[in-house]
Amino acid sequence: MFQMCGYRIVPKSSAASVSLFIEEKGTEAFPRIGLKEDEFLVLLLHAAVTLINSCTIEQLEKIPRKLSESLLLYFKKLWADAHKQMLCGNILKFNQGRHSYVTNIRTNTLAENIFRLSINAGQFTRPSNFKKVERSIFSSSGTTFEDFVLNHWEVSPLLMRRPSKALTKEDDIFSSFLQHLSSEGVLSFIHSILQNLTSCPAIASDELSVLSFLKEVENHLGCPIIYQQDIRVLKTEHSEREMHYFQECLGSSCSQAPHFLYMDNVLRCKEAYKEGYTITLRGMEFRFESIAAIADGLASLFGQPSAGVNMYLTPPDSQGLARHYDDHCVLVCQLLGVKKWKVFSSV
Repeated sequence: MFQMCGYRIVPKSSAASVSLFIEEKGTEAFPRIGLKEDEFLVLLLHAAVTLINSCTIEQLEKIPRKLSESLLLYFKKLWADAHKQMLCGNILKFNQGRHSYVTNIRTNTLAENIFRLSINAGQFTRPSNFKKVERSIFSSSGTTFEDFVLNHWEVSPLLMRRPSKALTKEDDIFSSFLQHLSSEGVLSFIHSILQNLTSCPAIASDELSVLSFLKEVENHLGCPIIYQQDIRVLKTEHSEREMHYFQECLGSSCSQAPHFLYMDNVLRCKEAYKEGYTITLRGMEFRFESIAAIADGLASLFGQPSAGVNMYLTPPDSQGLARHYDDHCVLVCQLLGVKKWKVFSSV
């Protein structure tokens, strides 16, 4: 199927006009995608999505590489257009789709399709460069990795200071991410990153089957970021009391249904930062390739199945989280600015 129809599945135009549609009753959790494309081509696209989402890992590996790459590229562009419409709330009723072909492809099935095609993509098969991670963290701090593991790991806190310009750009694992952050400025960075994010359901470190995981979360794939799961916006007064900027997300009704952050909320996050609120983002290892490489290297270095990465953007003269303790080991890397930390003895 893929080999015979491969030359037809991907349209010549990479910029299909995308709309989102939902039934009048509004009972569907995910909108359907409408395309201004030839009906036969849309049927082929739907067949490709259905087949890919039904494949085992072994079957996915047998899809010709060039076809897989072409499909992945097209579906990513399709997803970018659909995500933009979803974030802005531009969702139409079925009877408004006279100029588009309303497909049976939903936003969550398209997201799953991209996930499956990405499993065997080149960027996910490179070996972990844990030596570079070790060199970047320990080589100029005065502490070796062996000394850290033997005398401090899971025993006592340790502060490591790295002299400025101690590493070359090639050895600095944070240089790529810092360049991205510094070039935009914090406020522009907040806007650009939040408007492009989707929710990342948590995956257990001992999960053995990625397809089983996909089955469990299929109804949560591709949705906008969810408050408390993917993002929090908060500040602490007098070192103890945390205040959330989005108070409407903390009621009893929000415990039953997730609170999605759409474009108007993205703009509010910028205002929150100006007012002294910290923006915390979970799952950065799923959102930036450079951060994913660091997390993978750390996991290999410490012999762990995986490592998670959170990001905290705190404005000057502010405190984000209240005093607390973690039930797992944490490496805190301060990349920009100056911050005063209080570290207490183990309990």
